Amino acid sequence: MQISDLPYPDPGVPDARSGPRFLLWLGRGQLGGQLKSLCWGMLHFCGIAGLPYAVGLGVDAVVDGDGNRLLLVGALILLIGAAISVGDSMLHRTAVTNWITAAARVQQLLARKTAELGSALTRRVAAGEVVAVSTGDVEKIGWFVEAVSRFLAAAFAVVLICVGLLFYAPAIGVVVAVGVPVLALAVLPLLPRATKRADIQREKAGKATELASDTVAGLRVLRGIGGEELFLGRYREASQDVRKAAVRSARMWALISAIQVLLPGALLITVVWYGSTLVLDGRLAVGELVAAFSAVATMLYPLRHFEEIAMAYSFSRPSAKRAARVLSLTRTDADAERPTDAEVPDAPAPGGDLYDPETGLLAPAGRFTAVVCGDPDLAGRLAERLGGHPMDGNTGRAVLLGGVALDELALDTARTLVLVQDKDPVLLSGTLSELFDVPGSGSVDYAAALAAAQCADVLDALLQSAPDGVTDPMLARITERGRSLSGGQRQRLALARSLVTDPEVLVLDEPTSAVDSHTEARIADGIAALRAGRTTVVLASSPLLLDRADRVVLIHEGAVAAVGTHRELLHGEPLYRAVVTRETDEEQRVAHLHLDQLGEVLTEIEESA
Repeated sequence: MQISDLPYPDPGVPDARSGPRFLLWLGRGQLGGQLKSLCWGMLHFCGIAGLPYAVGLGVDAVVDGDGNRLLLVGALILLIGAAISVGDSMLHRTAVTNWITAAARVQQLLARKTAELGSALTRRVAAGEVVAVSTGDVEKIGWFVEAVSRFLAAAFAVVLICVGLLFYAPAIGVVVAVGVPVLALAVLPLLPRATKRADIQREKAGKATELASDTVAGLRVLRGIGGEELFLGRYREASQDVRKAAVRSARMWALISAIQVLLPGALLITVVWYGSTLVLDGRLAVGELVAAFSAVATMLYPLRHFEEIAMAYSFSRPSAKRAARVLSLTRTDADAERPTDAEVPDAPAPGGDLYDPETGLLAPAGRFTAVVCGDPDLAGRLAERLGGHPMDGNTGRAVLLGGVALDELALDTARTLVLVQDKDPVLLSGTLSELFDVPGSGSVDYAAALAAAQCADVLDALLQSAPDGVTDPMLARITERGRSLSGGQRQRLALARSLVTDPEVLVLDEPTSAVDSHTEARIADGIAALRAGRTTVVLASSPLLLDRADRVVLIHEGAVAAVGTHRELLHGEPLYRAVVTRETDEEQRVAHLHLDQLGEVLTEIEESA
C-alpha cells in the first residue's frame, strides 16, 4: 500500500478486544510495508555497524604501511557510506508511509464506526474522547506501527556490532557484549511509571478537549447568559492540569533519556580505559582499539531507537485502548447474535406500517402521525429507536416496518427506508447546493423542500452575507455548523434537507421548536402537503403541529396511553391536555369548576325562559 493508494478500499475488521491486540492487528495488516522498512533499515544500520571495522582496518593498514590495503579500505568506506545514505533515505520514506497508512486505516475505521452508530456514539462515548481518538491518538498509533521496523533493524545492528567485536577483538568485545544488554534493559524498571504518567496526561487532555468542544458548541448560549468567564475559568483549570501532567511525564522521559546518554558514556570510557591497558600490554592492536571505540560510539545511534520504541508503545498503548473501545461498540448489545449476510432479510414491501412493540406505537403507512411524550428525553430516545436503534435497556423487540425488524436489515437499507432528524441537527460548512446534495428518491427537489420548510428568509440572509457577484442563494456558503444563522434558520434548513431525501418513513423530533408560531403553522401545512401519501412521524407537543396530524399518539411512562385526533384528545384526555397546554392540576381543577358553574348558569337561564 502506497500513500497514493489511500484510502483503503476496505480497512478490514479490527481486533478491538484490547489495545495491544489492536496494535498487533494493525502491524499484521502492513507486513509488506514493515518488511520493506526493515530491509532498508538493515541496510542503513548494517552500514553504520560496518563503519568502525573499516576504520580499524584502515588504521592497521597505516600502521603496517600497506598502501594497497589502505586504498581497498577507502573504497570499502565509500561503499559503506553509500549504503548508509541510500538506506537512510529509503528507511525514512517507507517508515513515513507506514505511519500515514496506519493512521489512515484507523481514521477510516473510526469514520465507518461513527457512520454505523450515528448519534448513539456520543451517548456511549464522550464527544471529547471521540475527538481525541480521531486526532492525537491516531498519530500516536501510527508512530508505534512505523517505529517497530526501525527498532528491529537497530536491534539487528547492535547484535551485529557485538558479535563482530567478539570475533574481531575478543578481549575488548567481551566487555562490549556484556555492557550493551545492560544499556538496553536499564530503563525497563522506569517504563511502567512513565507509562502511567503518560496515561494520566492523555486522560486529562481528553477531558480538556471535551470541555473545549462543549464550550464552543454552546458559545452562543453562554454569551446569552453571561457564562463565558465561568467556562473559561474551568478550561483554564483543566488546561493547567494537563500542563502539570505533561511536565511530570516529561520529567520521567527526561530521566530515561539521561540514562540512555549516561550509561553508554560510561561504557565508552570503560572501553577506552580497558583497551588502552590492553594496547600497552601488547594484547590488543591499535586498529582494534580504534575499531572498538568507534563501534561503541556508533552504537549510541541505534540504541536511541530502544528508547523511541519504549516511548512509542507507552504513548500508543492507551491511544490504541481508546480506539479499540470505540471500534468495539455495536448498534445494539445483541449485535453478536445478528444474522449473517446470507440471512439478512429482504427490505419490506413499500407501504408497510411502522410499529414499535416496546411502546405499542403504530404509525400507519402514508399517514401523518404525531407523538406526544411528557418526557423530552424519552421522545429523543424513541426517535432513535424508530430509526433502528434500541432505547436504553431495551434490546429484545425491535421496531418493525412492514413486519420486518429494522435492526435485522442491512444498515444501508434501513437508513434508506427510515430517516430520523433529531432535535439538534448539524449543518456542515459548504454551499447550500452541497448541503442538499444528499441521497434521495428524486421526487422532491430542493425548491419544494425549501418552500415547505419556510426558508425564504434564510435564503435572503445567505445572499446578504455572500461575496459580491453571488446572486444564486444555492451558491452561498454556510459557515461551520451554520453558526452565522439563527437557531430557527438552522432548524428549517435541516428540515428542508430531510424533506429532499424523501424517505419512505420520516421521523422528526421537535422540528419547529426554535421558530415562531406563525412560521410553525405554515411549516406544518408544508410538511403535511409535501409528505402526502408518505409515512411521517413527528414527535412534538406544539398544538399547531398536532392539529395538522392525521392521528396523535400519547406516550406516557414508555407506553401508548391514548390515540385520536388532537381535538379529540384535547377534550377527552386530561393527561394529554396537561402535556400540550402545560396546565397544572390546580389549573385544570379551576377550569372544570368554571365550566360546571357556567353550565349551572345556562341551565337556570333555560329554566327561567
